[in-house]
Amino acid sequence: MIVFASFCPHPPILIPSIGKENTVKLKKTADAYGQLEQGFTASRPDTVVIVSPHGIVYKDAFSINLCDNFFGGFEEFGDFSIKTEYPADYLTIERAQRHLRNRKIAVKLDTCAKLDHGVTVPLYLLAKNWTNFKLVPIVYSGQGLKSHFEFGQELKEALAESNDRVAVIASGDLSHSLTSDAPAGYNEFGKQFDDKILELVANQNSAAMIGINEKMIDGAHACGLRSLVMLFGILHGTECQSEILSYEAPFGVGYLVCRFKFA
Repeated sequence: MIVFASFCPHPPILIPSIGKENTVKLKKTADAYGQLEQGFTASRPDTVVIVSPHGIVYKDAFSINLCDNFFGGFEEFGDFSIKTEYPADYLTIERAQRHLRNRKIAVKLDTCAKLDHGVTVPLYLLAKNWTNFKLVPIVYSGQGLKSHFEFGQELKEALAESNDRVAVIASGDLSHSLTSDAPAGYNEFGKQFDDKILELVANQNSAAMIGINEKMIDGAHACGLRSLVMLFGILHGTECQSEILSYEAPFGVGYLVCRFKFA
């Protein structure tokens, strides 16, 4: 049973020891994460499924990471003090990969104990008061949006085979091209893309999201679109309501925090 679902960004500067004085520029995002953290804790998930853009992305296959224990940290961002560790949910991973392969969806099982920041940033901020869960890290593929939506639908079927309480987190940032000093430089499609995503998320319009303009996608340089589409696939047919908690882009990258409330 899915008890928690969210789409959230992963800028490492949200971690106070990394962002330092820059964290105040992401106050809306930090406050929204605070609301998400309360919901995450209250939902008490047994399993956390998290989709990241920053693992190994295969052109024609999705990947699920499987290790005895996963660990995370932020050494690459200058913090050597934070250490996190999460056990793998072997049963859910086995159930999911078997179901997906039976449905002719290409899936690879990777073995990488070190988690990327697309996983570690959201978990560090959400799992402050509830850590009694096992982890299922997933990385999206290089396939089209329709394939990601279908993957989400099938993954939902696999998750339904268990009585565990499941949290689903789609990790990703929106446009990286909103200003001239943005990571991808300025592109006119950057703001158009983010505005469109905000509209589609608010209306839960998955069909329009799958069919979003390719030029807009290319110009926006967003890492979170496939994660978001996969989440919409997982939630398809579920009685829930999207709620946008915050959106801001102080560094030329769009940061959207959204949660889904269940009936």
